[in-house]
Parts: sequence; structure tokens; C-alpha cells
Amino acid sequence: MAPLIDLSRRAEEPELLDLGVSEEETLRSLGDLRFVNRWLGGTRPLLRALAPLLPATGGRLLDVGCGSGDLPAACLERASGGLLAVGVDLKSLHLKQTPAGIIRVQADARELPFPARSFDVVTASLFLHHFDRDEPAHVLRELWRVTGGALLVNDLHRARVPWLFARVALPRLLRSPVSVADGLLSIRRAFTPAELAGLMHAAGIEGARIARRFPYRLVGLARR
Repeated sequence: MAPLIDLSRRAEEPELLDLGVSEEETLRSLGDLRFVNRWLGGTRPLLRALAPLLPATGGRLLDVGCGSGDLPAACLERASGGLLAVGVDLKSLHLKQTPAGIIRVQADARELPFPARSFDVVTASLFLHHFDRDEPAHVLRELWRVTGGALLVNDLHRARVPWLFARVALPRLLRSPVSVADGLLSIRRAFTPAELAGLMHAAGIEGARIARRFPYRLVGLARR
């Protein structure tokens, strides 16, 4: 029987990948994250949500906390042409893995090096839960500052069912023990729908819609 885990409030322990692991383990973990995005509800919800937000041709997309850039790469593959895709990450090793066609920018999400309303859509996937206390609202405020159109946040839903599923499935699906440990902790660090809505409000973003997406994701969307 799985041990009881308190999910009534967010965990605050740092994830191993944030603390720093070897380059080999980092690359293995990034590969696991690409697998999760492809098969466990990262890529498809993002693409469906983005479709009505970007101009029919062209457009400017910013993905913050992009990791190895698989999500903006998927957007480029499906774009009808002229899409400018920019990926931001704090770690240069992550950015070195991004596919061709994505503009790479190494920066802190809390202080983005872009003018206000520089992009049509700003996205953040499996990223917001890495921040503690009042930091998520600060990050959301900065993401909102640089979008002139829409902000799309795709993150995990903190609840017992996804944690139990992950406890059973992740050791069988992922290659890296760091990914397994961080995956379970990510769910404990994640948000409830009410919490994500509250963070949007605290960031000064009004009218945001929070939706649950299969299998265990929350998608927050705000439009100007």
C-alpha cells in the first residue's frame, strides 16, 4: 500500500534537477521530459490551445522554461509558415539541446530581457511549479508583461490520483531515477485549480480560465 502523502498544501523541497546533477543525468532527464510531454499530456493540449491564439500565418511565440525545446519545436512543425519561436531557459545545457529553428535565449523567467507585449503568445509548460511561495505570481506577472495576446500555462494538477498513478507508472516509463523522484515531487509541488486561479489574480491577470486536461494537467489561459 502506498504511504499517505499530504497533498493539502504544496511541497517546498527542491527538485534534484534544480539542485544540480551530472550532465549525463541531466540529458537523460531531459529525454524523459520529452517522453512525458509527448505521451502524458504535454504536447497535444498545448497545440490544441495554441491553434486559435496565433495568427493564421506568422506570429511570435515565447516558451519560457523551454528545457530542450520540444514543445516550441512541435509548434514550428505544425505552423503554416512564418512562426517565430523563442525558447528561454536558465541553463545553457538545456538550450544546447533545442532543435534548429528555435531562437535560444538564456535568461531568468523572473526578469525577461524583452520589451512589453513583444509576443503574440507566451507559454510555460511544467515550469511554474518549480517556484516557491510568492515567486509563481511574480513569474506570471513577468510572462503577462511580455505578451500582447495570450498567456498559456500548462502544469500538473496536485491530487492523490495523479500521484498514485505516477508512483506506479514513472519507474516503468522513465529511464532516469532523477526523473522518477522529481516527477513524484513535481506533483506535490503542483497546484489545484483554485490555487492556479489565485496566482493569476495575484499577478494582476484578470479573466483567466483554468481547465483540467487529460490525464492530470491544468491549463491556465488569459487573453488581453
